[in-house]
Amino acid sequence: MKKTGLSTLDHAPQVVAEWLNDLESRLGSEDRAHSYLLLRTSLHTIRDFLTPDEAADLAAQLPVLLRGVYFEGFVPSHQPAHPRNRAAFLDRINKAFRDHPLKDPEAAVQAVFDLLHERISEGEYQQVTQAMRHSLRTLLD
Repeated sequence: MKKTGLSTLDHAPQVVAEWLNDLESRLGSEDRAHSYLLLRTSLHTIRDFLTPDEAADLAAQLPVLLRGVYFEGFVPSHQPAHPRNRAAFLDRINKAFRDHPLKDPEAAVQAVFDLLHERISEGEYQQVTQAMRHSLRTLLD
């Protein structure tokens, strides 16, 4: 791969690989496409459950390539999504895995939130989780 001379961009694929490796480890899986789909779908769902300002705050903490994935398809005027409960969150995740259903969607979502908890600031993680409805926050404990 050609180098840009900008360390943020040159190292961006490696940073995403580290996030995916971490998620795969948490899931006990080595399926990169599955892990990427889970991370992408979870980030989109989290984003859509936040207000536009909250979504932007979270984006600022994501690595540059994941920030692009996060904002893919973003429509601020449609936020926050309704309903925003646990069932709606899991339904969005399950729809992405319609062809290859997750064995335990709740554990998969928990793995993504654990990854975020480790990789973004504590303050931002608390803001994200507090913005979620109580029924969804119980999944994150």
